[in-house]
Amino acid sequence: KVEMAMRYKNPSMDSVLERMSKEGYHKIIVFPLFPQYASSSTGSALQRFMEIVSRWWVIPEIKIISQYFDNDDFINCIVNRGKKYDLNQYDHIIFSYHGLPERQVDKVYNDGYLCKDHDCEESLTESNYYCYKAACYQTTKAVAEKLGIPEDKYTLSFQSRLDNKWLTPFSDKVIEELAVKGAKKLLVFSPAFTADCLETVYEIGTEYQEIFHKHGGEKIQLVESLNSGDDWVETIKKIALSA
Repeated sequence: KVEMAMRYKNPSMDSVLERMSKEGYHKIIVFPLFPQYASSSTGSALQRFMEIVSRWWVIPEIKIISQYFDNDDFINCIVNRGKKYDLNQYDHIIFSYHGLPERQVDKVYNDGYLCKDHDCEESLTESNYYCYKAACYQTTKAVAEKLGIPEDKYTLSFQSRLDNKWLTPFSDKVIEELAVKGAKKLLVFSPAFTADCLETVYEIGTEYQEIFHKHGGEKIQLVESLNSGDDWVETIKKIALSA
């Protein structure tokens, strides 16, 4: 049995879990649809889930999938979307991830150091495995390698910031700089989102297009998210059943 619940909207976790509590399940697999772990997304969803379930009289076996950015099938789903475009037709390729305050990634570490003290752009280790920044860089490297994109032709950036103390570089600034340097066509992936939403369709497809055009660029092409693609549905199934 598969149920869908939303952290802040409908169908709400409260209503869905209230119904599930009456089913007498022996095991529940929780699958937040955020590929890279962050306390404000995956963490918040799991916290709400556990708050509700902790009030049940009988708590069944629970399996949690906290992140899956390094799952090869997930990476292949992004690659499949990228293959729909002729990469050689674009001056540069951007991998734009939802931003986070720097203090959030700093809290991941228990060794007395901050995120900037770890080599998150280059390597993934036991200490930074749950660092959102490190996960984003590893996701990008895996996709770029499978698509054969050279390092000098792509940039990783972060969007949707609220102030300048968020992860850098900022996507809007990167797009502006590329336009000023003469880029005319950009291809943008958004691997932090498994479904298209305001942050992809509007922020990238409309707001960033306006910035790009204002500074001399012509076209930003957004690579669609995984949405309800058959390959993604099969990947969700495989990851869930592996638990």
